[in-house]
Amino acid sequence: MTGLSRFEREALSEWRAEMALYVQGDMTAGAREQLKWIMERTMDTEISKQLGAARWARSSFRCGWRNGYRQRDLTTEFGLLRGLRVPRSRNGSYRPQVFARYQRRQPLVNQLMLEMFVAGVATRRVGEVLQALLGDMPSASTVSRVAKELDQRVQQFHHRLLEDHWRFLLLDGVAMSIKGASGLRKRVVLVACGIGENGEKQVVDFFLADGESEAEWTAFLESLYRRGLEGKALQVIITDGAPGLAAALQMVYPYAKQQRCWVHKLRNVANYVRKADQQEVLAGARAIYLADNRREGIIAFRDWRQRWGKVYPKAVGCLEKDLDALLVFFDHPAQLRPKIRTTNMIERAFVEVRRRTRPMCAFTNDSSCERIIYALIAHLNAQWSRKPSRQTTHNS
Repeated sequence: MTGLSRFEREALSEWRAEMALYVQGDMTAGAREQLKWIMERTMDTEISKQLGAARWARSSFRCGWRNGYRQRDLTTEFGLLRGLRVPRSRNGSYRPQVFARYQRRQPLVNQLMLEMFVAGVATRRVGEVLQALLGDMPSASTVSRVAKELDQRVQQFHHRLLEDHWRFLLLDGVAMSIKGASGLRKRVVLVACGIGENGEKQVVDFFLADGESEAEWTAFLESLYRRGLEGKALQVIITDGAPGLAAALQMVYPYAKQQRCWVHKLRNVANYVRKADQQEVLAGARAIYLADNRREGIIAFRDWRQRWGKVYPKAVGCLEKDLDALLVFFDHPAQLRPKIRTTNMIERAFVEVRRRTRPMCAFTNDSSCERIIYALIAHLNAQWSRKPSRQTTHNS
């Protein structure tokens, strides 16, 4: 567009954009007509095969008769197909194979509704979006019914058999708000994430609980154990140090070492430090886990203790009492250490859950909570599975 004025360039760009929309709309309309023609021809072939005779044909193998057509609308990924001609048989035995009985939308359209629902679009808005995209507007109740299809997948996820190859297990609880009869109530999602020998990772399962008591954690961990995660390859379990979880681990996985989460520990340390000094105190504490090896980490701790021990004895004591559990990650390859010194992987996984629930303030019920969490976890696991794992060698 050299030599054109700014006005001429803008006008040409607008014309190109309008032409692109026109061509796209024309192609979509053509695709709808083509799809409608193919589906109608397919159904004619199906009923001819079932009846043993083509339309108007005489045949000694005939086993039935046609009975005209009925019309129905079907929403597809190309838009709404209006007046689709569906052949009928006199005895009513013919059932089209190109769509299910009573089906008004193709599975891809239902999947699109689920994707929008999981992405945070309100049920009443999903219909408006589909109206603009496909020319069909399902009701909010229809979207809700489609969303409930996730319930079966949730149950399958919770009851599937588990592999027992995880070397590291991250455990943490994430608080969620759910509407109840008397108002909002807090529920805790107990989460287990696994990291394998080559660095591959996966959210293994989650469990909606009333809290992080020993009984709740024991029930969750025993479910993992019964389904196959017996911990034969398990080396380290990363936790926030909650007493209920620690007691449950002694019951279910007593032989695995425990790594305390540095993020949770530094939050506890900060509670004993004046705000004016927090940045300096925490920077010194971070130097411990950023050391090259365990020996240098211990040296960094002694320097930090000498600097702050008299000023903030409770802060130093809070870290010192769990120092051995905080340094377990140093026994493993350097490339794995950032993944196993905190439970941040779980926190990051739930960032999207919190973003999804922000417009609605709280889940309407437990089932709604589980649907959203499952859908986002399934998406996250699929993303992680597509990323190549780094080959690592474990220190003995």
